[in-house]
Amino acid sequence: MASVYFDHNATTALDSTVLEAMLPWMQTQSGNPTSRHSYGRRSRDAIEHARAQVAEACGAYSSQVVFTSCGTEANNFAVKGIVGIKPAVTAQQILTSAVEHPCVTRPALAMQSLGYVSRHIAVDANGKVDLEQLKSQLVKSTGLVSVMLANNETGVIQNIASIADVVRNAGAFMHTDAVQGLGKIELNFADLNVHAMTVSSHKIHGPQGAAALILDKRVDIQPLLHGGGQEKGLRSGTENVAAIVGFGAACELAIANQKHFAAHTQALREQFEQGLKSLNVTIFGDQASRLPNTSFFAIDDIEGETLVMALDRKGYAVASGSACSSDSTKPSHVLLAMGVHADIARGAVRVSFGAGNTSAQVTDFLATLSNEILRLKQLTSIAA
Repeated sequence: MASVYFDHNATTALDSTVLEAMLPWMQTQSGNPTSRHSYGRRSRDAIEHARAQVAEACGAYSSQVVFTSCGTEANNFAVKGIVGIKPAVTAQQILTSAVEHPCVTRPALAMQSLGYVSRHIAVDANGKVDLEQLKSQLVKSTGLVSVMLANNETGVIQNIASIADVVRNAGAFMHTDAVQGLGKIELNFADLNVHAMTVSSHKIHGPQGAAALILDKRVDIQPLLHGGGQEKGLRSGTENVAAIVGFGAACELAIANQKHFAAHTQALREQFEQGLKSLNVTIFGDQASRLPNTSFFAIDDIEGETLVMALDRKGYAVASGSACSSDSTKPSHVLLAMGVHADIARGAVRVSFGAGNTSAQVTDFLATLSNEILRLKQLTSIAA
């Protein structure tokens, strides 16, 4: 049975061109990038070349790119580092949108042990941040606001530049998790007007184990890792040269292919969602601007996890939510924040297309999905 991968928001396959760029740093002797000899200098040059490639993809300067091991680390770095540079002002806030990934909300909660207060910003029924509520919340002393550029579950895109204007006018710092945006939509650090932005390699056909925090050079930040002083003293530890080189190569490919990716995957999504209409499903966030490749939907009276496993047995890889927090059986916090009833939220399934997916795959998937929905509803009826 053929297997079809429809879970590209979780992770992507390593591109052969990216692997080719990485292999010299995996198969032959390379030096520690801090070493002064020729081996070390070559490694350092490779890292700096990759830094320039990542910066170009993000509309930033090379000097603004700080490499990390993953998006989770970069988000923790932003949340803990920016507000942690100074002792906590009494009841100073960290504001995160109600639809953020746990790798943003949990470090914000962790900072409460140091005297900060973590609060959520509400979203509307389409998952868009409530700007009026944000303005009212910013009346209180605020150290950082973090709002993701595009949601990993619904694909809904926030107007980060407008949010950042409000945040800056209140004298707070602004961070955005742009992991899902890189390579799918146009991305420009300067235009977003934020102080810090997270991007990651494995979402764009690069290797796992490399990511970056793009940081406004005027922002003071507390290092997350102390040690040998790598990454301008902000992220100590010997760099993963091969992964960083791969990240740079993946960024170059992603930018070259971004417009084609968007057009191709949006056509697949439109075909898919047209087919969903006959199945009487709920599509989340469909009234908002979304990532072109992402569809998040639910079928009444069918658990999302049950449907995901049924589809997996038929050769289709989809998701019931975020792969990074899949240990939880609770309904999606993103959907609950959007006002979706818990019973409907439990039925949520995410399909995220990639450049290699085809219209024929979507047609076959819709037929399989229809059959599995019918089968599962019959089983539910018999059990009742």
